[in-house]
Amino acid sequence: MAVLATVLAAGALSGCQLFGGPAGQSVAPTPTASETATTAAAAPAVLVPGGTAEQNKPFFDSVNQATLGADGKASSRALVDALVAAGFDKAAMEVTYDKTSIDLDADYVIVSVNLSGTCLIGQRSSSGYVSEIAAEIPTTHKCLIGGTQPIDW
Repeated sequence: MAVLATVLAAGALSGCQLFGGPAGQSVAPTPTASETATTAAAAPAVLVPGGTAEQNKPFFDSVNQATLGADGKASSRALVDALVAAGFDKAAMEVTYDKTSIDLDADYVIVSVNLSGTCLIGQRSSSGYVSEIAAEIPTTHKCLIGGTQPIDW
């Protein structure tokens, strides 16, 4: 521990960063909020057919956010239908139920799209929308654990 503290202190005193080279090294500035908004407006997210989850996550998120913008409690069916209309493959999707086993509104709805073994996962809840990219479950080749409803419409 004392050795680590000595190394950190020596690096600080010498003007070097432990990761990334000399302290004076130029780094691209972080865009301001207005620059980011302008860039986002100039280049809307689009579906990349055959693309990776990383390539398609911005579009997945934009479709889900638009659906939730129209109805903050959008149903599982509405989320799936919007993704299908946007070009995602319904056969690659999973979605949780809108109602609990005792017929109460579910606290959240999760929808996923499996893109060649990598999953786009979006969740709507009372606290908003979140999403992530995750590997499929190796034993089932699915994205979600637990009960999901059949997408048979």
